[in-house]
Amino acid sequence: MIEVSDLRKTYRNGVRALDGLSFAVEHGTIFALLGPNGAGKSTTVKILTTLSRADGGEARVAGLDVVRDADRVRRSIGVVGQKPGLDPEGTGRENLEMQAELYGIAGAARRERVDELLDRFGLADAAGRIARTYSGGMQRRLDVALGLVNRPKVLFLDEPTTGLDPEARAELWHEIERLARDEEMTILLTTHYLEEADRLASRLVIVDRGRVVAEGSPDALKSELRGDTVQVELVETRNGDAEAAVRHLPGLSELTLDGRVLRARVDNGAAAIPSLITALERDGLRVASATIARPSLDDVYLRHAGRSFGQADAGTAEVAA
Repeated sequence: MIEVSDLRKTYRNGVRALDGLSFAVEHGTIFALLGPNGAGKSTTVKILTTLSRADGGEARVAGLDVVRDADRVRRSIGVVGQKPGLDPEGTGRENLEMQAELYGIAGAARRERVDELLDRFGLADAAGRIARTYSGGMQRRLDVALGLVNRPKVLFLDEPTTGLDPEARAELWHEIERLARDEEMTILLTTHYLEEADRLASRLVIVDRGRVVAEGSPDALKSELRGDTVQVELVETRNGDAEAAVRHLPGLSELTLDGRVLRARVDNGAAAIPSLITALERDGLRVASATIARPSLDDVYLRHAGRSFGQADAGTAEVAA
């Protein structure tokens, strides 16, 4: 349903957002573009939804070229952007009716579709209220409902749960899963939440600096990593000291220091922790806590991108500042 081949995009300020991005999305699946802020996820969505043009490469959505068949692509897709697309001064019902009118849905068909969506997203009782009075979770549900008015073949969700509280996020996750399962809708979502990609996506690509660095199902990607992840939080640290103190220990790999948190991969976490703590404290570095975990998507990102997800996000924030 989505085919992307060698997409490239450089903005006028010289920032290269996409650097040969390629992937494919099967019909009726939830596919995630996972990456830190600034990885190129939103640029990809803009190109696939005809809101921007790539400098090079090709992209097809629902079998249609996004440049040559742009009008037909727009009729086949639904889009929920990072920023709210609703009219805050209109009621929930008015927002949906206006969206239906834009798609040429009129009369009884429009009333039926609007009522169906209000009921599905738990907004029927608030249909007559001004949208700006809705909670954040209600506004986001209305946004998704707007993206479904035209019964799209492909739904694009750009960072759909950013800013939502845990309860509202879980409710939206459930609805996204239902759309793919019950309606066989193809859903592409972008996210920088590792848990969200792990929970929702049947397949994902991890994007870093405009390129795909890993692709597969969450379970398959994690299963490539053997052993455990150990994480040691220090009371305080000095540049380079923590890594130097433990680098000589056998069996450690992918050693990183992010602030006061030292991470490494080991074959046996329980056996490695005492040696790590001893080596650190021998060099005068006090340990606040130590944990062991099975491989996560953050570990996958670290393996393929050469830095942790937190480090990548922090680096993007520094550039933006």
